Amino acid sequence: MELFDLTGRVAVITGGNGGIGLGMAKGMATAGATIVVAGRDAKKNAAAVKELEGLGAVASAIAVDVLKEDSCRALIADTVKAYGRLDILVNNAGMSIRKQPEQYTLDEWRTVLDSNLTSAFLCSHAAYPAMKQGGRGKIVNIGSMMSIFGAPFAAAYAASKGGMVQMTKAMATAWAKDNIQVNAILPGWIDTALTRRARQEVQGLHESVLKRTPAGRWGIPDDFAGIAVFLAATASDFITGAAITVDGGFSVQG
Repeated sequence: MELFDLTGRVAVITGGNGGIGLGMAKGMATAGATIVVAGRDAKKNAAAVKELEGLGAVASAIAVDVLKEDSCRALIADTVKAYGRLDILVNNAGMSIRKQPEQYTLDEWRTVLDSNLTSAFLCSHAAYPAMKQGGRGKIVNIGSMMSIFGAPFAAAYAASKGGMVQMTKAMATAWAKDNIQVNAILPGWIDTALTRRARQEVQGLHESVLKRTPAGRWGIPDDFAGIAVFLAATASDFITGAAITVDGGFSVQG
């Protein structure tokens, strides 16, 4: 269907070598997009590219350290140099340090905010000129349930993901004139390396998630393939500034 066809489009996905990022990459790859996997781990990058190529996609990897401005800007510049365009940016890279608020050091706080929020700003800032020149663009920011809820072990993470939603809205209003749509996805509890560590660190988390989630299961990365295609395609051209939950109903359960 033309509304969901990404043939000829070029997508950069930070943290695209695993978890939700790779799930989104696979969705866009099957819809015809060229995928640039951006991550620090060269081995994981190569494995992700191989998996995407196995789906018939054109894919490559660019090493990036999202904590460094020069690296974020080089990611976008190298993509445009290689493919001549940039249509889609997914700001997915992220991490968490789980502590009570009073236990954080300032360096830990800054690391979480810079990894999750500032990196998304830098990549979006770098991507804007290429998208404007191309006459259109799609930016998808990965928020979290913690954009909505609080948790005693996630003050820094929640601050970064709440900020991601508000930044999404601001960019959406600023760049609509350039035909660039900016939206956010708010994942629920998804079975990834990050949440596997959370289950080890937070007693009873697995059971409480299952009890509260109407779908009765943890999400998986492939659950993000469809929303990725939708937000990257012309089907969503009149949707901007939205924050869409993908959580099996967790956020609407009383």
